[in-house]
Amino acid sequence: MTAITDQFMKDTIAKAKRYAIVILKKGPAFDAGNTEHLIWEHGRRNFELRAAGLLPIVCPVNDKSEVCGIAIFSGSVEEVHKIMDGDPAVAANIFVYEVHACRSFPGDALP
Repeated sequence: MTAITDQFMKDTIAKAKRYAIVILKKGPAFDAGNTEHLIWEHGRRNFELRAAGLLPIVCPVNDKSEVCGIAIFSGSVEEVHKIMDGDPAVAANIFVYEVHACRSFPGDALP
């Protein structure tokens, strides 16, 4: 492993940027049937948010748990609540969500 100095850590931490993490979970209408179209439109909206630079990381979760996805938004918690409240699958109670403020470093990306 690469040796990391205290100064490197201080310099990197100083460059941290604020983000908002969304944890998407199954909502009360998730198993109501006939939800495929709204889930598809939810996915389309995620692609639009990615193209607009608002959603740099989106990770669908398919492990049969209550969690349906994790996303990192470039925006404040308040802005992300507004975005998520406009999601068609959230509006239909197929999904519910939590938003948490976080920080990360410019240039971080999935390999």
